[in-house]
Amino acid sequence: MAQADGEIADAIDVKFQTTSKDGPEYRTWFRGEHTNFNPKLDRIMSLDGPEQFVLKGWLPERPIINKGTQITAFGSCFASNISNWLSRRNFRVLNKSDDATRAYVVTMGEGMVNSFVIRQQFEWAWENKIFDQPLWHGYKAEEYGYDEEVRLETRRIFDETEVFILTFGLSEVWYDEPTGNVFWRTIPKDVYDPSRHKFRLSTVDENRENIRAIYDLIRKYRPDAKIIVTLSPVPLIATFRDVSCITANSVSKATLRVALDEVVREVRDEGAIYYWPSYEIVQDVFRMPYKPDRRHVRIRVLNYIMRLFETAWCTDSEIDEAEMLQSWALAHVAAGNLPRELDAIIAEQRPYRLRQYIENNRLHPDDDVDAAIKDMLSTLRIRMREKVNADKNLG
Repeated sequence: MAQADGEIADAIDVKFQTTSKDGPEYRTWFRGEHTNFNPKLDRIMSLDGPEQFVLKGWLPERPIINKGTQITAFGSCFASNISNWLSRRNFRVLNKSDDATRAYVVTMGEGMVNSFVIRQQFEWAWENKIFDQPLWHGYKAEEYGYDEEVRLETRRIFDETEVFILTFGLSEVWYDEPTGNVFWRTIPKDVYDPSRHKFRLSTVDENRENIRAIYDLIRKYRPDAKIIVTLSPVPLIATFRDVSCITANSVSKATLRVALDEVVREVRDEGAIYYWPSYEIVQDVFRMPYKPDRRHVRIRVLNYIMRLFETAWCTDSEIDEAEMLQSWALAHVAAGNLPRELDAIIAEQRPYRLRQYIENNRLHPDDDVDAAIKDMLSTLRIRMREKVNADKNLG
């Protein structure tokens, strides 16, 4: 009789090669100057897990943003999350200011999802490059032309920017075959011409060239500005390739991630460009980070990433350890890493209830992971209790 799948899995003892420091093979293999291991779950569940195992090697020596720093953030829809967060926290986001109303990087900033389009905006604003055809269309297929007032407003924003935050979303593009020019998105149905309007997957080299061109333009016109590039964790809503969307999305993201890495490695010694790993945090830290639509990041996961960004990049951040711990724990609840019952206990900051829950429940079947989670939650409980006592003293 055939064994059940579970019984077969239990019967298989797969041995992986390991090179632990206690094993006889430890002195056999040269490990290079830098050896960073993929963390086990108990390691990454600690509060400093993302900093140790995701952010390591990507941050500046010190934060580069303060409340007076002039920031411009645009690109894929994930860029709008950064803009909105920093603006609400009273940082100076130029493309959220009252006098920045007509620039396309404001009105359609979160719709510029490929590297070609982002490059076009810099070339148009700073070098008055015209692409001789309508490439830019809004969400309702309305045409966005080469209005000189809009260009000058865009240039003003760029000229005043001290930190550019550019989020790249996908590498699938629609383009005009005779000219090679790439559109913002697909083509409005009423002007689609199958003889000239084509779809393709852009290459790593093309995206690397675009990102490097953007970098060079910023260095030319704003030589003291800093650049933070990031890959949006929001996946494709659909692919125009004749393959599944899930597999097409993997290729789309991988293409951009490699291009970003190549540019950052090429010029990082100049100290002007940095990579922020929001994509990796979403994909590799949380179990179910997306809403049921499988595209939009759950709000508590997103809020944690925004707090992590603020504490990593902003000198004037008022976020303390207690707020980060609470946000970290709530993000794990939202993503299914922790039980739903903890949501109200943590959100309402009830230290006594949290202690009871920790003492009376097992939070993970693995002993090490269970201990790591309880250690993290115990630290959070202490911070909660300190806040409750402080509030009582103030009262």
